[in-house]
Amino acid sequence: MTVFTEGRHPGEFLLTEATGSRSRDAIVIASGAGVLAPGTVLGRFTSGANAGKFTASINAAADPDVGQQVAVALLLYGVDATSGDVAVAAITRDAEVNGNVLTYHTSVDDATKRAAKNAQLAAVGIIVR
Repeated sequence: MTVFTEGRHPGEFLLTEATGSRSRDAIVIASGAGVLAPGTVLGRFTSGANAGKFTASINAAADPDVGQQVAVALLLYGVDATSGDVAVAAITRDAEVNGNVLTYHTSVDDATKRAAKNAQLAAVGIIVR
């Protein structure tokens, strides 16, 4: 018998959000970000060729001006940005989410680092439960 492993579902992490579409924004995942699952914690590039685009939020950046080390959003749908930019929706404010189904970058590898990312999300109004 074939065994199937079910991945994350779009919006699975979302507990509550603001009325209308106030919690959501259209964003662009930067080329080279790879395959990202729904619920991935995102950071935004603040300088360079990818300024304004998003990728998985890393624990620390070699250049702190780059910006992706600060968590600011959650990916609503899975994407493959391996070889090109991808436009997608994200939760960027005013929401409560289930922390058990969020996906963190591999560099965010312990409870202390995850708590720091959750605090960064709280600063933009995304509360991790």
